Amino acid sequence: GLLLLTSFLLHVEESHASPTRLVCDNRLIQKYIGEAKDMEKRMGQCQALPTLSCPAVLPLVDFSLQQWKSKSNETKRQEILCDLALLVGAVVEAQGHVTQDCGARQLSQLYQRANSFFLLLQTFSWEAEPGEPGCSPRTMEQSHVTSIFLTYRQLVQGKLRFFFHDLAKDLCK
Repeated sequence: GLLLLTSFLLHVEESHASPTRLVCDNRLIQKYIGEAKDMEKRMGQCQALPTLSCPAVLPLVDFSLQQWKSKSNETKRQEILCDLALLVGAVVEAQGHVTQDCGARQLSQLYQRANSFFLLLQTFSWEAEPGEPGCSPRTMEQSHVTSIFLTYRQLVQGKLRFFFHDLAKDLCK
């Protein structure tokens, strides 16, 4: 855990991404979307990826923009944290099945990125509203490793980007 936190902080230091900068500088989220697309593409180019014997449980990350806008920032944050927790768990599970270099390298990078967002979102906090939902995301099971990368890209392009956009309205005046 400490090693992960240290590597995250080093990565954050390297890109000067304070939470406020990440939210206020739209280029950073665009960079992370680009990275997600690249990782997904590189994983698709790996040869002989095994089918997962135990399907990965992934969050369904699609959403209605109208419903999304009606949620509090804390509810959005909790929802994304739940999605990321499931995603990180799926990556760890897949790492046990993918032994060839190409796929293992991509999974390791995905783990670092998803876990970095997970740790970062834990640093944001608001007073929990009464009746704040716990973790009960909608899920799907997938046997293909590439679907984990697709889910991550959709999460970064969708909920995470809109969440940072919403936070920017308050933080970046």
